[in-house]
Amino acid sequence: MAHELTPNEPEGEDPFAIEPASPSRARRLAVAAIAVVVAVAMVAQLWPDARIEPAPVAAAADDDPETVTILAGAPASIDPAKHGDLGSASYVTQLFETLTAVDPSLSVRPALAESWSVEEGGTRVVFTLRDGLTFSDGSSLTATDVVRSWRRLFDPREPSPLASLIADVKGARSLLNGETDDVSTLGVRADGDRRVIVDLERGGSDLPAIVSGAPFAIVPRSAGDGEILPTAGSFVGSGGYLVKEVTADAYVLEANPSYWAGEPAIKTVRMLTDLGGNSPVDSFVAGDLDVAPISFTDAGWIAYDRQLGPSLRSDPSLSVTYYGFDTRQKPFDDPRVRRAFAQAVDWRRLATLDELGSSVAATSLVPTGIPGRPDGDFLPPYDPAAARALLAEAGYATGAALGPISFIASGGGYDGALIAMLEENLGVTIDYATMDFDTYQDRLSTDPPELWSLSWVADYPGSNDFLGVLLGTGSTSNEGGWSNPDFDAAIADAGASSRTISSALA
Repeated sequence: MAHELTPNEPEGEDPFAIEPASPSRARRLAVAAIAVVVAVAMVAQLWPDARIEPAPVAAAADDDPETVTILAGAPASIDPAKHGDLGSASYVTQLFETLTAVDPSLSVRPALAESWSVEEGGTRVVFTLRDGLTFSDGSSLTATDVVRSWRRLFDPREPSPLASLIADVKGARSLLNGETDDVSTLGVRADGDRRVIVDLERGGSDLPAIVSGAPFAIVPRSAGDGEILPTAGSFVGSGGYLVKEVTADAYVLEANPSYWAGEPAIKTVRMLTDLGGNSPVDSFVAGDLDVAPISFTDAGWIAYDRQLGPSLRSDPSLSVTYYGFDTRQKPFDDPRVRRAFAQAVDWRRLATLDELGSSVAATSLVPTGIPGRPDGDFLPPYDPAAARALLAEAGYATGAALGPISFIASGGGYDGALIAMLEENLGVTIDYATMDFDTYQDRLSTDPPELWSLSWVADYPGSNDFLGVLLGTGSTSNEGGWSNPDFDAAIADAGASSRTISSALA
């Protein structure tokens, strides 16, 4: 389905960027989940990411080949266990390392772990760490640090918003549901200094991909249970960069000479949080930026600019936006009503209403580009007559018999057209309201409306991140409460499909 603005993306802008011609340290494409989800497949629009890499237009910022300046925005947190947005993840992944990483082809590669195996029908994953790993201060990094770092995600006082990504680990759901606050019950344990054993409730062959994400980065013992702060001079990390300085408009990161893969070639990265009112394009042209996000509108004309055009880069966004229902309450506890609403909307036409031309209707909940994406077209057919017949079959002679339908969103660009189609084709009344993102998230978690729209950005390159995580019974991201035993069984079978997998790539 579709991309929607993440908390750290400026409203009205899409994730395009401008990048320098000089080499940059594109270490991974790990992204963080931003929103919550619901229970019925609906519409999907895939938005491109783009960036511009300067050719002869401008010299690199500061004319220093060992320094790269990036417009990144301010992070909500640099703590792997505390952040929950895409912008913060871009900082976390530079400062702290994970056991695995994802390369540009979306293949899972070793990072702190030199190898792993999936055993016991997919219900056990064993990671073997590289020998001689250390944190930036020279202290050893062992399997015990991995266990402690992952337990921090389940801090009963403030659990990570992304802890549910490993909800299939034994003990995780009990911790997330508040049945226990004993984090030692989490099914992750150290076997010596180099082996980490993870036991799962059901097949988890995608766990190596899941833990490539920023929440599962390894932090030092000194982190304790509190939030890790960007303290210059005393910062200790496990990633390629360290916090050197924090100013009013930038985070300055310096290369970590103790990084397991060797000290990065780019010695300094300036993550700008504020341009002082200047536009990203103007700052780029002036040579003040090497990498900058730009809007889809700017990308449109830059593509035809003789100087800037060669610097433009665009990549598909592994994200989806969709509409969902609270399936625990009438009227959407009835699948016929859900299907009626789905068939009353012309999803393909809805996607074309995007005036920027950045969206397409999805044929699956899993975005194009995700490995293992199912074949086929699962988009609900547009058939208003059949939709009205489904409502009648469910006992609602007219749409008015449903009563007013509460629809709350964070302000999607397609909401107005969707409401018009539903009211025209079904005769329903939609009570629409918008909320700021944080309030919206709280409302979805505590008292979800009957209908809402949401977005999900891939945490890792796997279909289960959009299927099991969003729709599995008991998943903390299944905000609509949808449940289907056959679906759950299929997800479990898929997770157990790889019996014994080993990766020993250096």
